Amino acid sequence: MIAETFIRRPVLAIVASLVIVLVGLLAMRSLPIGQYPEITPPTVSVTGSYIGADAQTVEQTVATPVEVQVNGTPGMTYLQSNSTSNGQMSMTVNFEVGTDINIAALDVQNRVGIALPTLPQDVQRLGLTVRKRNPSILMLVAMYSPKGSHSSTFLDNYANVFIKDALLRTKGVGDIVSRADDFSMRIWLKPDKLAQLGITAGDISAALAEQNAQIAAGSIGAHRPKKASRSSTS
Repeated sequence: MIAETFIRRPVLAIVASLVIVLVGLLAMRSLPIGQYPEITPPTVSVTGSYIGADAQTVEQTVATPVEVQVNGTPGMTYLQSNSTSNGQMSMTVNFEVGTDINIAALDVQNRVGIALPTLPQDVQRLGLTVRKRNPSILMLVAMYSPKGSHSSTFLDNYANVFIKDALLRTKGVGDIVSRADDFSMRIWLKPDKLAQLGITAGDISAALAEQNAQIAAGSIGAHRPKKASRSSTS
């Protein structure tokens, strides 16, 4: 019935088509349009380190106090944390789809700041890192030495110094998960020797911190700057 009406009256069909097109053009200016719609929930990661602690200690002294404060953040759906035996704590806070990730990261940062004074001193000294993170891996970069001229330690240091910072400055990159290790030193202690010498692990840690201090030596042959003074009378 409708088809016959438009066939017999072509002018009416043209006018109706024009009206539909105009209404569609007006609607396009008010309706949200996304080239890549958000289908994955935004996440915020919280990472920390408690050097020398096992997984259970990290969970009880670091992960649990942070979870208590972060839980209930506006827009949050759930959170999960992971504590490892090398003293590392990683927490992922998931939010509802469409949540502004910048505001969510700021809310999590404020709540982590409330929990920070209740954490151990070593964790407070190193601090907790809060970052926006996409759970999907967009790109994987692997480095190797074709002729074996460089060791894995050299490649790890090269990736941390040159490649990681360059990728973080790339537009659209939120975070980088690097498996490269920084240069470090591990010291193994013998309990029997410590008992014979009458010292503890804290004494050795304090001695290492004292010897590792960076002292400003100043400069040699520099002239002392002159201070200009100005006085006024009334």
